[in-house]
Amino acid sequence: MALHLYNTLTKTKEAFTPLVPGQVRMYVCGMTVYDYCHLGHGRSMVAFDVITRWLRHSGYDLTYVRNITDIDDKIINRANANDEPFTDLVARMIEAMHEDEARLNIKKPDQEPRATDHIDGMHAMIQTLIDKGYAYAPGNGDVYYRVNRFAGYGKLSRRRVEDLRIGARIEPGEAKEDPLDFVLWKAAKPGEPSWPSPWGTGRPGWHIECSVMSTCCLGDTFDIHGGGNDLEFPHHENEIAQSEAATGKPYANAWLHCGMITINGEKMSKSLGNFFTLREVLEKYHPEVVRYLLIASHYRSPINYSEDNLREAKGALERFYHSLKGLPQAPAQGGESYAERFAQCMDDDFNTAGACGVLFELAREINRLRESDPAAAAGLAGRLRELGEVLGVLQLEPEAFLRADAAGRVDAAEVEALIQARLTARAEKNWAESDRIRDQLTALGVVLEDGKGGTTWRLAE
Repeated sequence: MALHLYNTLTKTKEAFTPLVPGQVRMYVCGMTVYDYCHLGHGRSMVAFDVITRWLRHSGYDLTYVRNITDIDDKIINRANANDEPFTDLVARMIEAMHEDEARLNIKKPDQEPRATDHIDGMHAMIQTLIDKGYAYAPGNGDVYYRVNRFAGYGKLSRRRVEDLRIGARIEPGEAKEDPLDFVLWKAAKPGEPSWPSPWGTGRPGWHIECSVMSTCCLGDTFDIHGGGNDLEFPHHENEIAQSEAATGKPYANAWLHCGMITINGEKMSKSLGNFFTLREVLEKYHPEVVRYLLIASHYRSPINYSEDNLREAKGALERFYHSLKGLPQAPAQGGESYAERFAQCMDDDFNTAGACGVLFELAREINRLRESDPAAAAGLAGRLRELGEVLGVLQLEPEAFLRADAAGRVDAAEVEALIQARLTARAEKNWAESDRIRDQLTALGVVLEDGKGGTTWRLAE
């Protein structure tokens, strides 16, 4: 089947037809770099990493752009609290973000524009909006967008302007014509970073940043715009209003939004005390376990982060790696029907949950054949690795993953020495000593597996 995706703009699942055959241009809203990335960021990063991998695996020439917001209120406030230049904070947080991405096996975007590198472009688009009557400068250094001037406002989020007016009001100090109008350029406040502009010294509003960066990198109209579903309104709605008013052209043909992270059934929130950075999570869990948790559900579905779900993710990966263990590295051979069904799932709006189910079936077939037909099992293992690479998993040596957290819990050299002592005891038929050593290893959390190739070990749950 051809690729179908759920388009938030049309609220339907539809066949994907790129603007230029064989080419895809995709823009995804990235991080506001004032703090370490949290699990919600990780969800978006991984979701669009998988989408990127599948588009390229399917033969598309993809240009993937994900921006960095490197100036906004949160960045300024955090830098002031730290008593450091905002540029130092931004540099440190971008470096940390890239480290987190590398640990989660997330490929870098083709372009990673920063808002502060596009100030001139923002000035140009804002002036175009003023010239067309979609924006106004009240004379206090601010520039606002006229929401009621754009006839299509609300078409992405299905919100009616009339409903949005209920309870809306103009805050003290604002010079808006209408409570729904939003800021394009903010007048400078004392001590804040600022740039000169035709309307006075100031800095850009958040929404205009993405409109300018996306159209600068990908053109006035591009194929896919993505982000978390919390950005659908007002951020993405405002991007459409700005961009289409300025260019007179459709902005993005398809909109993809990934679901949020909940913590033990509750929305992840700093105020609830259930807010986790990726760094905190990766201190406790193997990065591939965290990644698998984030791909085991459909990208549009919410994911519940819990200890139980992480244990399930770890158990699932252990089953995959056990099916690969002991088999030689071999090219993918056989298993075409599994590859076809995997592709059907991924072409159905990037259904990673269904794709993982196909991989489990393939792993069971490998286990069935590993004794009776090792060559066929090795070829299928190559297929499992090939398909796993599309999801960004199953690329480690099986033993390396199965012992991955050994460094923090046991001394690997000690385990190997005890295993050798047990083998010696068994060779001497000293069963009591052999059992004693096994019990000692069990107390360390080590599980032994005796097979034709010798004794291997892994850590228990």
